[in-house]
Amino acid sequence: MLNRLKIIVVGLLFVGSVSAAVTPNPSAPTIAAKSYILQDFASGRVIAEHNSLQRLPPASITKLMTAYVVSHELAAGNIALADEVLISEKAWRMVGSRSFIEVNTKVSVEVLLRGMIIQSGNDAAVALAEHIAGSEDTFAQMMNQYAQKLGLINTNYRNSTGLPDADHYTTAQDIAILAAAIIRDFPDHYAWYAEKEFTYNNITQHNRNKLLWRDATVDGLKTGHTDEAGYCLTASAKRSGMRLISVVLGTRSENARAQETQKLFNYGFRFFESHDLYKAQEKITDTKVWKGEIDILNLGLAQSLAVTVPRGRYKELVATTNLQQPIIAPISAGQVLGQVTIHLGDELIETQSLIALDDVKKGSWWRRLLDTILMMIWG
Repeated sequence: MLNRLKIIVVGLLFVGSVSAAVTPNPSAPTIAAKSYILQDFASGRVIAEHNSLQRLPPASITKLMTAYVVSHELAAGNIALADEVLISEKAWRMVGSRSFIEVNTKVSVEVLLRGMIIQSGNDAAVALAEHIAGSEDTFAQMMNQYAQKLGLINTNYRNSTGLPDADHYTTAQDIAILAAAIIRDFPDHYAWYAEKEFTYNNITQHNRNKLLWRDATVDGLKTGHTDEAGYCLTASAKRSGMRLISVVLGTRSENARAQETQKLFNYGFRFFESHDLYKAQEKITDTKVWKGEIDILNLGLAQSLAVTVPRGRYKELVATTNLQQPIIAPISAGQVLGQVTIHLGDELIETQSLIALDDVKKGSWWRRLLDTILMMIWG
């Protein structure tokens, strides 16, 4: 049975009067796109969205997953940035945006990866896919396996480039999850997404993300365009410590995808704020332990907890814990013993499991006997 215990954590959550100057947030601006989403990076909260679960062709935004797989292979030591990749005729013949790599030449993984990220080279994407998996078809299977691990439930990849295929699709929501994973898991590689140009074979090409020139807070991620997909953009921006991720799919032009993304960023940063509340594995509260070597056990979270709230309403947040009672040793570190919930007024903002931060072994026979008697007396 769960017994409710209300706690207030000093320095993070507050009670008391709220300033009357706080005004309600306006609704998100109208966005001229088939589908879009605006999401906070730290908390994962969706600030604005429209048709974000609609399956659509992602065009070259597909290369975000190609890059994610390549980065994982690099981290695992299966390949290295300095590896020389032999360019196949298939890669060389790829249509659409190209890095202008030549057939039967050798190009490093780093050059191919940067060319794919910055300039969106289809030839570079296929060359990387073949180097890692032997064929692009096999690499697409790897892409789908990583998609499943990330929880991209409305995504299916058929190639490494995003060239049209009836069974190649994703959603704005899934793209936002993938973008967050790239930023979180591979921060060193993420710096390439902000580079404005790429030069290879004496040919310099510019990053198609116009916001890199228009907004100094934007530092990625990827554009895409086909006749079927329209003009698409996945972007991220960071202002005053708050990072937002935007995805717009199916706009009418290069300028439109940049303008609609800018509207989303301006809205999100103006009217919302993000706060880190608790770090992983740090004490939030403690509880009585029965029949153990120690009497008090510290509780915390397995993962850090951040929240995104309307600007000016941070001091209205209240944390409540539900603790499993009684808690009887032995207890293993990481064992779930309750929940912490964060409310903003009547709105539930976040819920996470409270876990034991330490092991607690059984106490001596005398401690167990004494606690058994006390538990009987106190119920």
